[in-house]
Amino acid sequence: QTPRKYPGITSPISLSEPTKFDIDLNVKLVNTLKPYNVFDTEEGLTHRMVVLGKLNKLVKEWIKQVSLAKNMPPAIAETVGGKIYTFGSYRLGVHGAGADIDTLCVAPRHVDRSDFFSSFYEILKDQKETTDIRGVEEAFVPVIKLDFDGVELDILFARLALPQVPEDQDLREEVLLKNLDQRCVRSLNGCRVTDEMLHLVPNRENFRLALRAIKLWAKRRGVYSNVLGFLGGVSWAMLVARTCQLYPNAIASTLIHKFFLVFSRWEWPQPVLLKQIDENNRLGFQVWDPRTNPMDRFHLMPIITPAYPQQNSTYNVSLSTRAIMQEEFKIGLQVTQEIFEGKATWDKLFEPGSFFGKYKHYIVLSTSATSKEHHLEWVGLVESKVRILIGNLERTAYIALAHVNPKQYPPLNPQEDVFVTNWFIGLQFNKIEGGNIDLTFEIQSFTDTVHRQAISNGTLKEGMKIEARSVRRKQLGEYLPPSLLKFNKKRSL
Repeated sequence: QTPRKYPGITSPISLSEPTKFDIDLNVKLVNTLKPYNVFDTEEGLTHRMVVLGKLNKLVKEWIKQVSLAKNMPPAIAETVGGKIYTFGSYRLGVHGAGADIDTLCVAPRHVDRSDFFSSFYEILKDQKETTDIRGVEEAFVPVIKLDFDGVELDILFARLALPQVPEDQDLREEVLLKNLDQRCVRSLNGCRVTDEMLHLVPNRENFRLALRAIKLWAKRRGVYSNVLGFLGGVSWAMLVARTCQLYPNAIASTLIHKFFLVFSRWEWPQPVLLKQIDENNRLGFQVWDPRTNPMDRFHLMPIITPAYPQQNSTYNVSLSTRAIMQEEFKIGLQVTQEIFEGKATWDKLFEPGSFFGKYKHYIVLSTSATSKEHHLEWVGLVESKVRILIGNLERTAYIALAHVNPKQYPPLNPQEDVFVTNWFIGLQFNKIEGGNIDLTFEIQSFTDTVHRQAISNGTLKEGMKIEARSVRRKQLGEYLPPSLLKFNKKRSL
């Protein structure tokens, strides 16, 4: 009998099978997760299937129309195919109730991106189920966002260099990337990474339950946000997948404990890999490699996507966000140890941190605009730049840590004609001799950068404002309701 081959770049740490105790803890885990809406309902699942079915039908119909408009014989236009693929949390099977669905529209070579953003956009817009549709053609990964029959959808587009797209087309085939433009490669990447990940975990069900729990934990503890320099969904999924490879027979309850064990001891910037990076870069795309790309050497917490061209999914991580996550891994390990010793229940793992009781000094970052649409656009731009402020703060001699809370808070006293969103950044200072701490320069340089960017890309509209103020903890009551400021009087940093 040949020994079983396990996925992963190293051998497993343990092949232990679950004990009755592990199985009991697993049942308790599922019961703890249910009230948090991390599982979709039967009705929700069915509704999503119906929505995706309608979308797939629209794609096929549209591709046929485009083919005929480009003088393709009707008999051939009927057979060119094209379809909708899903990726992200829905494709991984870990989406919660009400979550959006990431989708990719794949078309044959005679259908262009310009067709997607013109004629397909119009078809979607004309559907009675469609509300809130907008095309973002200039984005790094161009996308159409819409609400279709109550389900939020992101639709990316990729044209393959093929005359037709068969129903069973596997997007994991590397040869598909040949002769594609960068935007198509990036659009395909989401599906390729998700599918590759599912092929690299030893047991999908165990992976899914563990990932649902870790995603909830990360959100509750304030460390779920790619844009702010923490980790996004793909990165958390890869860390859980690596844990599954190291403990291939473990069920979710054990995997969660081992996840904290492995990553509380991980020696960053040692990369997390689900499979070896192929040395033979046949198609010549840029692949993550600190030996040849000097910029890759500066990545603090590399977690590498498993599909070619391999990328680091965590290039936004900063010294502060890494330190915060490392601390959270240690706390998670402590709590899961207590759970396994019978001293705590799963609820303890999902208790939110006391962010507003943790620091003596905070920065309040406020964005405001005079219309809801402008405000949404403004918040998106400012959020994508908060990392610059964190970097400015980290570089000052007297700041040890700048901790951004990923949650957005409404104003304490809303006004009718002004839309406001606040973020809070906790500051931990190095011990310094005397002198007042003045952050005016760091704050000013950040607001200037955001304004410049907003002017250059045409986002800045009349009435859009950004303000950042340095406050002490006792002043937080001017911005937040008392319910958020009830915390244990723990040692402040």
